[in-house]
Amino acid sequence: MAAVMTRESAGASLRPLLWTSAVFAGGVLLHADRVPPWAAAVALLLIAWRLLTAYRGGGYPGVAARALLALTLVTIVILRFHTLNGLAAGTTLLVLMAGLKLLETRAARDQFVMVGAGLFLLLAACLDRQDLVRAPLYGLHAWLCCGALAVIAAPATSARAALALAGRALLYAVPLALLLFVFFPRLPGAFWAIPRSDVALSGLSDTMNPGSIGKLATSYDAAFRVQFSGPAPPSPERYWRGPVLHEFDGQSWRRTPTELSAHPSREYLGTPYRYRVQLEASHQRWWFALDTPTQAPDDRVLLTYDDMLLGAEPLREPASFDEVSYTHTRTTQPLEGAARRRDTALPRSGNPRTHELAQKMRERAGSDAALVEAVLAYLRTGGFVYSLEPERLGADAIDDFLFRTRVGFCGHYASAFVVLMRAAGVPARVVTGYLGGEWIPYGGYFLVRQSDAHAWAEVWLEGRGWTRVDPTAVVAPERLLRGILDLMPQELSAGARLLHASPWLNELLQRWDAANAWWTNRVVKFDYEAQLGLLERLGIRSPDVRALGWAFMLALCLWLAVIAWQVGRSFRPARPDPLARAYARLCRKLARIASRAPHEGPLAFGAALVAKRPELRTSVLPLLERYAELRYGPPVPESRAQDVRAFREAVARLSLPRSAAALSQT
Repeated sequence: MAAVMTRESAGASLRPLLWTSAVFAGGVLLHADRVPPWAAAVALLLIAWRLLTAYRGGGYPGVAARALLALTLVTIVILRFHTLNGLAAGTTLLVLMAGLKLLETRAARDQFVMVGAGLFLLLAACLDRQDLVRAPLYGLHAWLCCGALAVIAAPATSARAALALAGRALLYAVPLALLLFVFFPRLPGAFWAIPRSDVALSGLSDTMNPGSIGKLATSYDAAFRVQFSGPAPPSPERYWRGPVLHEFDGQSWRRTPTELSAHPSREYLGTPYRYRVQLEASHQRWWFALDTPTQAPDDRVLLTYDDMLLGAEPLREPASFDEVSYTHTRTTQPLEGAARRRDTALPRSGNPRTHELAQKMRERAGSDAALVEAVLAYLRTGGFVYSLEPERLGADAIDDFLFRTRVGFCGHYASAFVVLMRAAGVPARVVTGYLGGEWIPYGGYFLVRQSDAHAWAEVWLEGRGWTRVDPTAVVAPERLLRGILDLMPQELSAGARLLHASPWLNELLQRWDAANAWWTNRVVKFDYEAQLGLLERLGIRSPDVRALGWAFMLALCLWLAVIAWQVGRSFRPARPDPLARAYARLCRKLARIASRAPHEGPLAFGAALVAKRPELRTSVLPLLERYAELRYGPPVPESRAQDVRAFREAVARLSLPRSAAALSQT
């Protein structure tokens, strides 16, 4: 590999490189958990190589070697992401190419380019994630970038002075940022958040096997938050509806891909609950609502025939919506045709003992409602146990669960109940979602975590329609009143268990979640509608985009005027000290005899005066000599103030002869 040998001094020329490397390293660390680990490692190794070579001296790759290395890295990125477009691939490519650029930094221009790369990495991080916990990191990195610009422009600048200058500049920019936030016209849609295609799905999916929900139950992550505009439903009725599953293959349940089926007419009973939901990004299409929602909250969301909210696109960023739900409904029209066949279908073979049990219960029961009670009684009295760690089931999973293990989680009980009902000819389906939620008093909302994931059943009863039945409630009735974290804290990780068990840590976590919710609602999700609401509260009613533009321009001009005034103040000359003011007074008195040229010092001025008026040798010349001694002579701190005061008093007492002044004017 060809190399160009260089040696750089460890003096002022190394300081800008250190700041430049710090800016780039900070940008890489902002994406350390997003870019592939090898890409971050390569970038950090290139930083270390550049600094070590600059300090000790050594060789850098030549142009041909750098070009070959760049081509290799681009090829690896394409093989990894199959594209160079998108936030993930683009950020990875920027990290690697900026690392190579660092190897060829020689002049200040190159270092400015690297700071620009650091700012682009900061922008990419802001587009990727807007969490409250990351906001201080973004602010610190912006501060570091501005400080690096000051050091590169003036290498002799100390770190303290550079950071102070950068801090002042950022503080000056805060009012402009607020003006942009309030007045800059907001466009519909996600303008400043770019979706990622490589993020793992979270939460419930459109399939369920008995153990899948049990995996979610140990997660402490938030799923969504709910704020009611009035009284909230009691805990046993807080079922949050998600994917509804119809197809069963003997092991797993799946959603039927016929979301456009006709929605049955129904009568809503009881209290309407009005609330607002703040969903976390799940990269799934489900919008969770209190069972049963009455309408689609958005044009991009469909209220399906089985009463779930289905988005047109996966939820790639947090979303909020308002909804109205009833916890009780009634449908009088019959369930017929394809809809009935869909929710009574079972595999042709498998689980023979379950089918036999269902037929016996069907014969003894006088109605479908009586059959439901019989199945629930069987689960209640059959020695079944609620557990997150059941045994693995065999090929006939339902038979295995009902007649051998009798230990399971909500998914086991919902699945077994629906199979029993279908085997007896009663339409039934599995509903997945969440149950309950933790009350957060500091924000006035319920926090629903992934650990609140739940599965229940719905059966079709003539004259009532689809009716919710939760078989888990007869095995573990306390699950309706308490979350899984309270029932089985031993299933949590050590960290989550500590947070949940300690009252003050739990309170601190609740406060932090309330702050996160405020940040998401008021800042991240500040859209056009929220902007209009804020402006209306400020007294600006029904502004259009043009009015917002004029308001922003007016505010921008006001900000620029304030900045110009502030900058002008900083360039005003400093007020002269007492010694300089006394000397200026002396020069004004002497101007009646001779004016001092701007380039003349006190001694030269005194010599010119004495040459013109010899009689001033004893009165004026000592004062000028004393001023030169005080201003330019060796300092005497202990008598400085007294000497300056004596000089000022001597200047005040000086009185020039009138004859000398008159002669100077003839």
